[in-house]
Amino acid sequence: MPSTACWRQPLTLRGAEVSIGLCDGVLPACQMCEFDLFPDRARFVRRGPQPDLCGYCYRESARASRSLGLSVAPYGEQLTDAERQAAAALAAEVPTADIGHYVWQGVPVGEHALAGALRFYARSQLDREPEAEAILRRYFHAALLVAMATGRLLQRLRPDVVVAHHGIYVPQGIIAAVARQHGIRVVTWNPAYRKQCFIFSHDDTYHHTMMDEPMSAWAERKLGDDETRSIDDYLRSRWHGTNDWIRFHKDPDFALTSDIAQLGLDPAKPVVLALTNVFWDAQLHYPANAFVSQRDWLLCTVAWFARHPALQLVVRVHPAELTGSPASRQFAADEIAAAFPTLPDNVRVIGPDSAASTYHLAQHSNCAIIYATKTGVELASVGIPVIVAGEAWVRNKGFTWDARSEAEYLHLLGQLPFADRLSPELVERARQYAFHFFFRRMIPLEFVQTQKGPRRFRTGIRDIAALQPKASVGLDVICDGILTGSPFHMPETAISVAEAVT
Repeated sequence: MPSTACWRQPLTLRGAEVSIGLCDGVLPACQMCEFDLFPDRARFVRRGPQPDLCGYCYRESARASRSLGLSVAPYGEQLTDAERQAAAALAAEVPTADIGHYVWQGVPVGEHALAGALRFYARSQLDREPEAEAILRRYFHAALLVAMATGRLLQRLRPDVVVAHHGIYVPQGIIAAVARQHGIRVVTWNPAYRKQCFIFSHDDTYHHTMMDEPMSAWAERKLGDDETRSIDDYLRSRWHGTNDWIRFHKDPDFALTSDIAQLGLDPAKPVVLALTNVFWDAQLHYPANAFVSQRDWLLCTVAWFARHPALQLVVRVHPAELTGSPASRQFAADEIAAAFPTLPDNVRVIGPDSAASTYHLAQHSNCAIIYATKTGVELASVGIPVIVAGEAWVRNKGFTWDARSEAEYLHLLGQLPFADRLSPELVERARQYAFHFFFRRMIPLEFVQTQKGPRRFRTGIRDIAALQPKASVGLDVICDGILTGSPFHMPETAISVAEAVT
């Protein structure tokens, strides 16, 4: 987990009293637990993460926090014996089918427990895993303990604001939910795509807030010439990922898609590009989704194109199925093959290991269909029509076709092929949002750098002066947002600074 010391200490320099809540090994499962880390699942079911992860995780986090003079509040010290017994009893007694929907004292512990178990298995379903029930119950037990511990900790500390990484899974999602229940402001954060940048959100995980953000935050302001050039240059860089520290597709081969006939497609027939996501990622409840799951959307889409041979479908599987952390154990190609042993003649599937450029494919396509991928921002910004079936962040922005039900989705497919690219007005709107998303919402911290391995960061700070107010524009935006509730937006006058950093 990336260290958050780079904005804990600056808060104290700005007059805040900071306490750090840490798991001291009390939880029977958590986000740090992953399938590949525990090849002996039966052992994990019996003993949990304690023998393998907890000592190192807690010891190092507590040491780093205390070295900064910050107060550490271990979860285990917040729990009474009666609460431990009650959590264990509930975790054992609630029917398996009810866990995902279970709400404890107003806190959706079951939703985050299920999301945590799905992340552990790197799958969107648990029905094919022999130890799944036991591991789901471990996450459920952990979620209950976090809810109880957080409630007592908040009553004792009475903080003005709670800052949590990510805002979903166990324990962070539970912490944020309990804080909201207590009427306490919540801030969540996550590494962003651009180098040395982070996304912060108020009240909820960015998986939700980026879809619900009011359009007034970006749509009422036209881009200047320099800003247009900046976003255009950055969007072109996304083809190679040269300005990003989170990238899943390395070294694309544009020759593979320079001629779509190489894919066995008919150049005379329209091509529609469908872009998948990793199945397990952020399995939360999204009421706007047109489908219950990405699998349902994907199979529905292939079936529809099978009935419409005048159109051609290319399914580009997300490279993060292989390069993500954790790597997926559920593959789009397998799901399609199981439902369609003989692939329709007008459908092609490009696997996650292919070097084919997604962006180049999109240029050959009449439109793109997405479920939740963030690529929709980039495609609309260059005029490619985008149909949204899931929780993609471009939903509700006014430049995509958003389906809210399966019937509405099928109606949109019935309008294909589209006659034109996006109008200049819609392209401008998409670029306005892209600029807001990539340059204003992604906040640079010039002293944070990656280390080898996933989710590993270090801070290159040699003098505490680098953390003082006005030393870093991005750090000021983050601290002001945490302390005062101001928007986590880079100021317009500082965008050039952000560009120089990255």
